[in-house]
Amino acid sequence: MMKVWRVVIVGCHPTSMLGTKLILEEGGELAVLAMHNCWSEGVHSVQELQPDLVLADYQMPEGNVENVLPELKISCEEAHFIIMTEEEDSELFQPLLELGASGVLSKGASSRQLLLMIGGLREGFLSIPLTWIQKGYRPVTSSRGLDSVMQLTATEMFIMERIVQGITYDKIALEIEVSRRSIDNYLRKIYVKLDVSTRAQAIEKFALFSRQNKQIYS
Repeated sequence: MMKVWRVVIVGCHPTSMLGTKLILEEGGELAVLAMHNCWSEGVHSVQELQPDLVLADYQMPEGNVENVLPELKISCEEAHFIIMTEEEDSELFQPLLELGASGVLSKGASSRQLLLMIGGLREGFLSIPLTWIQKGYRPVTSSRGLDSVMQLTATEMFIMERIVQGITYDKIALEIEVSRRSIDNYLRKIYVKLDVSTRAQAIEKFALFSRQNKQIYS
């Protein structure tokens, strides 16, 4: 008997999420554990429940999924993430794939298309709309972020690894036996090397590097 996949849904509209829940659970192969309408609750739920599948809207009031997807993927590495967009957008697919997504689907897609995409993932296949191929879309392998991350020193690399893991700056300072202010100084240098301006951007770029590096040496 096929395993029942546990699902978490993160979306803007409660009514829409409820409809999706009914669609997913109709066949008995999927069970929706939780539904959330904000990133903070969604991230906590994914970390706690460790679902097999996460359906997430691309755009939420607090920002788009790119700001949280690296953290979600790191906290639940085995989960598949399907990102729901307002319209079919092949340009989003590659960046989201690099951040850990397993699929991108328009909210205008039929329930059967959603179930087919999920069914493919259950069998180990990734699906993209045939219309994208017809329009000339071809997935590419990207090395975005690799060069800049490789410029980090061993200490800077360690600091980023711990930040991605959710460790506080104060604890990191204790671990490497420096002051809290020194961590701030390290971070300023890290941001310059990574060509980013925020903690979220640094985590995103470093998480992408970690995933690609793991694939190269696995």
